[in-house]
Amino acid sequence: MSGSAPPPAPDEPRPGVIDAKPVRHPGRWVAVAVIAIVIAMMISSFVTNPKWDWPFVFKVMNYSPVLEGLAKGTIIVTVASMIIGVTLGILLAIMRLSDNPVLRGVSFVYTWFFRAVPRYVLMVILGLGVLYLYPTLDIGVPFMKDFGLTFYSLDVKTISSGITVGIIGLGLSEAAYMAEIARAGILSVDRGQREAAEALGMDSSKTMRRIVLPQAMRVIVPPTGNEAISMVKDTSLLVAVPVSAELFYQAQVVANNTYKIMPSYFAALLWYLIICSVLMLVQARLERKYGRGFGGSATDGGLMTKVKSLSFG
Repeated sequence: MSGSAPPPAPDEPRPGVIDAKPVRHPGRWVAVAVIAIVIAMMISSFVTNPKWDWPFVFKVMNYSPVLEGLAKGTIIVTVASMIIGVTLGILLAIMRLSDNPVLRGVSFVYTWFFRAVPRYVLMVILGLGVLYLYPTLDIGVPFMKDFGLTFYSLDVKTISSGITVGIIGLGLSEAAYMAEIARAGILSVDRGQREAAEALGMDSSKTMRRIVLPQAMRVIVPPTGNEAISMVKDTSLLVAVPVSAELFYQAQVVANNTYKIMPSYFAALLWYLIICSVLMLVQARLERKYGRGFGGSATDGGLMTKVKSLSFG
């Protein structure tokens, strides 16, 4: 083949084996030793300190009120709030990217407001102020109530339970963050994809559902997983509504009644660790699924193996 080096002559001496020594990294071993000592000290303190009272920790984790708070105030609120946040967030992202200035303005004002208001403050206002300010919600033409142009009146007391208010408040707040995440994901898809779909006769909604969003999921999934994990922890803010069927609130009740503060709080901490660990595993699987065919995916290892086999025989 042209351009390739000629094979060595039979009588030419071949180079000997290179006796290369790896570079020493003593600092790494020192760091490993220090980390191992610190971890051993932490484990020893957890095991030998009787104030942790591990049997009582596991007992609190299995209390019926704590399990009820885990199911209702943590898991159900997290799932329902994320459904509201993701659905409304995608809608707001599409509105933000619309050519209609009214839709863009509404989406901008919504995200500006809910990103600027702390969630604890929002939960306090929703829990204490909405029922006082709006005992009934009238749906109809504004300023025309006296003329009978009210189509529907909603008694707020019927939906003012703590869990419902918490889901609505956290969901509305989450939608503002999900709108920015979804907008970044949509913008990451090359515009030529949409133009090609339009050339094939697809309308805007079908193009968004079948072309843009499936490709944008690679960018949307990682921050969405982080938001879901954050939502699990933010359910502790339901105490501002107030909601009693909540994990950390029930742990506080046990702590106040038994005067075993740290074991009771640590029981709630373990439940948060378990739930968030499960969500992290789900997030990792989704990232691998939507990251196939892109750089940094699990297929890179196979590609590098092929390159090495071609290079070194």
